[in-house]
Amino acid sequence: MSIKQIKTAASSSPTFTIFTPTYNRAHTLHRVFDSLVAQTYRHFEWVVVDDGSTDGTRQLIDEWQKSANFPIVYKLQPNSGKHIAFNKGVHLAKGSLFLPIDSDDAFMPDALEKMLYWWQQIPVSQRHEFTGIVTLCQYENGDVCGDMFAQTPLDTNALDLRYKHKKRGESWGFHRTDVLKKYPFPLDKAVRFVPENIVWDAIASKYKIRCINEPLRIFYQDSGNQITKSNPQKKALVKDYFLQMLNRDLRYFFDDPLTFIKWAVLYVRYSFHAADISFFSHRKFSSVGAYVICLLAIAPGLFIFAVDNISIWLKK
Repeated sequence: MSIKQIKTAASSSPTFTIFTPTYNRAHTLHRVFDSLVAQTYRHFEWVVVDDGSTDGTRQLIDEWQKSANFPIVYKLQPNSGKHIAFNKGVHLAKGSLFLPIDSDDAFMPDALEKMLYWWQQIPVSQRHEFTGIVTLCQYENGDVCGDMFAQTPLDTNALDLRYKHKKRGESWGFHRTDVLKKYPFPLDKAVRFVPENIVWDAIASKYKIRCINEPLRIFYQDSGNQITKSNPQKKALVKDYFLQMLNRDLRYFFDDPLTFIKWAVLYVRYSFHAADISFFSHRKFSSVGAYVICLLAIAPGLFIFAVDNISIWLKK
């Protein structure tokens, strides 16, 4: 088949949509492209949503579109944040399985093949209960990022994985595209970053994941995420998302109290940055427990707020 014929066949109904949000990553984006070129499983498309890059990303994608033997969909948006880019990627997706990969990372040549294998091991009659497959990540030297799963396969959900199984460290996997369409990120254009747990944990309330002890994503540490990078004052608008997670998931408090304390401290910290004098209004809390945790977080939250201001002052 010619490259054109291959692209046409794959774009009609690919199994996977590989999605990459990017912002000024022309120097690292080749890692994703090279990983796709090397894949042993070929029935996929690559959707790139560019969050307003000014470094020649579009020209780079144009060149790849001419030579790649798989469909590449490119969409440019005004700088709006990763959460807006993610929603756009889901909207553009033609694949039934949606696999995000950051613009500075890579993955193993058999990653798609292995993920699909494990997905197909779930009986068809049970597959509607699951949203996807989650695998491990590794650093460039081959070391696994964080904890292994308790077993392979491990059928659980994102909430239980974090709080009860206490899995720490990077993971990577896909969701069913139809599930993601039911759980979009908030269309909040006032911020450049929305905590991803807002969506993942909402999905976890209804769907399971199958976790596999295979490190398939290569996690690079040579650059931060420029899509979400900002100073504390700019991040202040996300404060209510931390309170939302605290209110929603408080039933897991005794499984992992430190996470909830961290969210409470962040809520207090960013509320001070936002000069929100109503951040302790009782109407914002779904339970006495959430209120008490945030009350105890005032002192550490205020301390970090002060440190933030000193750091900002020193940089001037």
